[in-house]
Amino acid sequence: MRLNNVLVFLSSIGAASARYASNLNYGSPSAYHPFLGISLYKVVRRHDETVRSIDASALNFTHGVASGDPYANSVILWTRCSPEYDNDRSNVTVSGTVPLFNHDTQEYVRVSTAPVCVNYNVATDREMENIVTYGQAFTSSDIDYTIKVEATGLQPFTQYYYQFVVCDSTNASPVGRTKTAPAPEDDVSEVSVAVYSCSNYPFGFFNAFGNPARKDSVDYVLHLGDFIYEYAEGAYGWGWSIDRVSQPNKELHTLYDYRKRHASYRADLDSILSFASYAWIPVWDDHEVGDNTYRDGMSAQNNTEDSFIQDDVEYGGAGIAFDQRKMNAVRAYFEWMPIRQVEMDDNLRIWRSFSLGNLVDIIMLDTRQYDRSITDLYWNTEYIHEIQGDAGRSLMGSRQENWFYNQLSKSKARGAAWRLIGSQIVFSRLNQSTAGGVDDPYNMDAWDGYQANRNRTFKHLYDNNITNNIVMAGDSHMSWVSDLVWLGEHDYDTETGAGSIGVEFAGSAVSSPCPRGQNITIAEANEKSAALVAGNRELLWQDVYYRGYYELTIAQDGVQARYYGVPTVVQRTPYEVSLANFTVERDANAVKRPIAGGVVESGAVKGGRVVQTNLTYDTATGEYKVHNLSTFGYNQTVF
Repeated sequence: MRLNNVLVFLSSIGAASARYASNLNYGSPSAYHPFLGISLYKVVRRHDETVRSIDASALNFTHGVASGDPYANSVILWTRCSPEYDNDRSNVTVSGTVPLFNHDTQEYVRVSTAPVCVNYNVATDREMENIVTYGQAFTSSDIDYTIKVEATGLQPFTQYYYQFVVCDSTNASPVGRTKTAPAPEDDVSEVSVAVYSCSNYPFGFFNAFGNPARKDSVDYVLHLGDFIYEYAEGAYGWGWSIDRVSQPNKELHTLYDYRKRHASYRADLDSILSFASYAWIPVWDDHEVGDNTYRDGMSAQNNTEDSFIQDDVEYGGAGIAFDQRKMNAVRAYFEWMPIRQVEMDDNLRIWRSFSLGNLVDIIMLDTRQYDRSITDLYWNTEYIHEIQGDAGRSLMGSRQENWFYNQLSKSKARGAAWRLIGSQIVFSRLNQSTAGGVDDPYNMDAWDGYQANRNRTFKHLYDNNITNNIVMAGDSHMSWVSDLVWLGEHDYDTETGAGSIGVEFAGSAVSSPCPRGQNITIAEANEKSAALVAGNRELLWQDVYYRGYYELTIAQDGVQARYYGVPTVVQRTPYEVSLANFTVERDANAVKRPIAGGVVESGAVKGGRVVQTNLTYDTATGEYKVHNLSTFGYNQTVF
């Protein structure tokens, strides 16, 4: 080949690569580990550039649209445009010498031979007439036909609409809505967010996702993790009874498995609605990989040879080591969620922060996957109880932990009014013993199992007088509201909240059941809540019964928290019940008394009472009705 022909060839490769590179999903989840991405050189070489795209009429936007990780001048946009509804299987191992996750073995796998070309437009109106920015991206089977782009050149704290269109056609996606973040220096009076965790497909419908969209009540969505679960049907959830068997119907191990499970969950109609309505800021918990994960394994598998063999026999692991399994999960999460490739120092970093004007800094932690010390794996509970106070134990690892403390200090130094801290697991001390003086932590897999790490966090807050902190938590499948107080080190007045350094709002699950009883009445559930509130000085309200979510309205002078329960998850409905409302005034660092105004719908409140009204709001029509819960056919936790 002559030199000029070589140069022309290389030039064409470079130009084509640029069109692929605009799709962020070809990149590695880690900026510093590019080998975890897809080789654009090989993708371009494989594709026939004379074929602009697969026939537009054969393509479908299979899962709507999504947006996320808003910055002041940009936001991530996501869709999937595929010639088929199934997911890519090009990670199938065909021999013992072929790496599982290897797109070099193209002769063995089914891959696309032509790119899918998609244009995207961003406008100020839903009719997509006033377009402010646009672009083009390619996708292919290599990344499961997902498309993730960064729309740039936008204005701060501004609502936009966006749409994807197959190139040279009228085949268009639904129109999505998103909003950029305020600039860090902007004077912002109010921001509202919906906070979720633990959406389990076979246990029920994701009604809670859709309700804020129908109400149009928030600016952004925060998901604290457990967006998917890794189990086979019947292992944790019985989807057959409500026609919600998640796919694939097996324990997740391969890249295909995790892709397929994300696709299954994202097909829920209220999931589609929420992603299309709001910019999401998500983070993973444990089940995006597996149950009770830590840096070297999970409850069902670790990196030992015995575990490798046992997992292969009992769960159909197909000879996959835990580290490979985790990498498959991370790759699928990166492809399917509208998140950025932040300045990652390794392939597992998802912890990041967002500054919303001078009002609030959102700090999203990873207390599960990054560098977590061994946790409660069910067979070692007593051992974890013995070492819970070990100074060497960390939920986050030293790098993330130091980053966290620096973020808190920087937030105070820049004058942000509030700090929202996203923690997958409950931060506050939770003693479940009813015997006075007996320490029986509720969950050794939460911060209770890492007491030195919690104490270091408290010490940084108290020593540096970093106030107005709001911790957000999920994972427990119950609702909790607590003052943040370092008991034993600082005085605390339960009557006034004096001595607290902030407040924790922990939410129930979108659909996952309560571990304290799936077949109990609301009266029995409230008795359990009352015992927990009585046994913990700083625990102010607790609810066992309802699935749901909460909304936070953050203003310069205070934070309002509104908890909502969904009456059922075994049917798709737009209904919700207002459970309790809380106020945190600026610089008070505690929930305003009387707590929740002294009255809540469900659970137990310190110094107050439960008044069950069953007043149910229809988020689709705006009407209120009084319902007997039995009218829905099932208690929402019975399956």
